[in-house]
Formats: sequence, C-alpha cells, structure tokens
Amino acid sequence: MRRFALAFAFVLALAALPALAAVETYTVDRAHSEVSFQIRHFVTNVRGQFDQYEGTIWFDTENPEASRVEFEIDAASINTFNADRDKHLRSDDFFAVEKHPKISFKSSKIKKTGENAYAVTGTFVLRGVTKEITLPVTFLGTVKDPWGSTRAGFEATAALDRKDYGINWNRALDQGGFVLGDEAKISINLETVLKKPEAAGP
Repeated sequence: MRRFALAFAFVLALAALPALAAVETYTVDRAHSEVSFQIRHFVTNVRGQFDQYEGTIWFDTENPEASRVEFEIDAASINTFNADRDKHLRSDDFFAVEKHPKISFKSSKIKKTGENAYAVTGTFVLRGVTKEITLPVTFLGTVKDPWGSTRAGFEATAALDRKDYGINWNRALDQGGFVLGDEAKISINLETVLKKPEAAGP
C-alpha cells in the first residue's frame, strides 16, 4: 500500500509538470520599451513619458488567460522635456512624488477578446488612489534575438480622468475653458525578455 501511494504521488507530480512548464517569466527591457502619455494643453496635445519603470509578466503559453502582470513606475521620472514643467508635475499640484513615489498596476483577471487581444483587469494605484481598471492589451508575438534570448512584445492603451486620482490643478482662461484637459491618454509599449532558468547547483 505504501509503495502504491508513493507511485500515485509520483504520477500526479508528473502530470503537473506540463502546466508548470507552460508559465514563462518575462521582464521588461526598458531600453526598448516606452511608457508615454498625452494631455490637451490649450488647443494642442502635450506629450511626455516616464523614464524609470519595471515590470514582470508571467505568461502562460498554454492558457494565456491564466497569465498575470505586475508593473511599477517611478513617478519622479516623469519627463516632458521641459525642466520647469517637470518640476511642477512632481509637486503636490500633480503627482506629489515625495508622498506617492510609485505608480503601480497588478493584474487580477485576463480575458481574451480577439486574436492576440486581451482585456487585462487589475488594481491601479496613482497618487495614493486605488482603482480597478481594465486595459486593452495586444500580444505582439515572440522572437529569438541574435544572442539567444527570447523576446515578447506587448502594447496597451488607456484613457484616464486625472481628477479621479486627485490631480485637479487647472487654470481658467479669460475666453472660457481651461488650460488643461481632464483626460490623459496613456500608451505602453513593452519589449520583454524571457528569464532563463537558473542553473542547478552541484
């Protein structure tokens, strides 16, 4: 009976191996990725980006809907290519980076919506405000680079109302309207690298 129990446990362990092997860990290659945004200023759109961020995608190749993602941005790395404006954006009028240094997203559910298209729902934290949002994400495929690493591409877009996160600063114009729009359009383009399994010890 003892040998039967051990054999049964061994079979169960073998059966679990394909599922475990299907999950691949990808980390963001920041040198080939971009996190950018745009918002209306007077009558045009001002664009900017965040220069410091990191993320991990646990991609289930056999069941993509079982995948998950965690992503974190250094709020102080905001860059609109204007030093005075960036200083203002880091202040309490906008991102309040000393009080809230990180912007983060952690997925809780992924739903396939089309070929290589997914709705990724999760917890988003900005300026200390936590909300559940859903991002439309496109999987751009994988490729083997010349150095033997596997790379995977993902892109996502979102439209956020900045006032939902306590970013209320604005200034009225004499002829009506305001300096800034409320909606910020976010664009995330990620090139990720498959993490190689750690070598077994001696």
